[in-house]
Amino acid sequence: MATIEDVAKMTGLSPATVSRALNNHPYVSEEKKRIVLEAAAKLNYHPNASAKKLREQKADTIAVMIPWLTNPFFAYLLEGIDTVATENDLQLLVCQTRNDPQKELGFFTLLQTKQVDGMILTSVENSWDTLCNYVEYGPIVMCNEYDKRAELPAVFTDQTYGGYVGTRHLIERGHTNIAFCRGRADSNLVSEREQGFRKAMEEENIPIREAWMLNDVMDLEDGKRAVRKLLNMRHMPTAVFTGSDQVAAGMILEARAHGLRVPEDIAVIGFDDQPIAEVTEPALTTIKQPIKEMGKKAMELMLDAVLHKKKWGKVGIELPLDLIVRRST
Repeated sequence: MATIEDVAKMTGLSPATVSRALNNHPYVSEEKKRIVLEAAAKLNYHPNASAKKLREQKADTIAVMIPWLTNPFFAYLLEGIDTVATENDLQLLVCQTRNDPQKELGFFTLLQTKQVDGMILTSVENSWDTLCNYVEYGPIVMCNEYDKRAELPAVFTDQTYGGYVGTRHLIERGHTNIAFCRGRADSNLVSEREQGFRKAMEEENIPIREAWMLNDVMDLEDGKRAVRKLLNMRHMPTAVFTGSDQVAAGMILEARAHGLRVPEDIAVIGFDDQPIAEVTEPALTTIKQPIKEMGKKAMELMLDAVLHKKKWGKVGIELPLDLIVRRST
């Protein structure tokens, strides 16, 4: 295998000059660059990319923390991140945390040891009091879920507004018996959506039944179980605000399996506007999040930090939510 010394010997130039020519250094003449490139081609010489990255302390890799790879929301978010990364010759290292704070901290060693150039957090498992210890090792961007105390750039949507506008829609359709599906109890997003739900209900002096505040409802199967739980209650709600389109789809499937009509017997509203929202029967009313755009914006912030050495502090990019009305309400 040819070395840089072999190229230097063929061209009659010093190894240092050859190195500068191969790295397109501005102080090397175009003629010398041409001579070096021709010699390198004849010798089939290729620079050691790994050594170059080690010298530069650049990995050309961004770690992306994702709680569950099986959740389609994060797949679409990751697609947005990857689109921008690929356009800029960066690769992604996807880290599944399973909502485990210790696993999240374990992945931060990648940043400490310079195995990645930066980290994008799509969920947050540790508090800012813990995460602040890792800022010195490289850029960190929050995307989707974020800690309001964090001195970090974040891309997000107004979850409180999402909870509010979705609940207002159900109320305007004549519903006063409304159930609410919570996801993870420790999730900032769930807490903010619930704030919006409660605000809309309180504005109309509609009582909130704690029995209808359903916990740990996060995917399609959970949605099915939630319907079975409601059916076993003495009183059924006439509408349900869910935390995701997957949950809503599960609820619609189970409701129909038990002979309930949607929306006549029970109305269901989702969150995210994933493709599944259009193929459920009936099609799902939902709160549309610009999922891919969120991923793109997060990666653009990361690019400014990694490629242009931008020193981001607490910067917030809020993207809009939209109510998409279909036939499930």
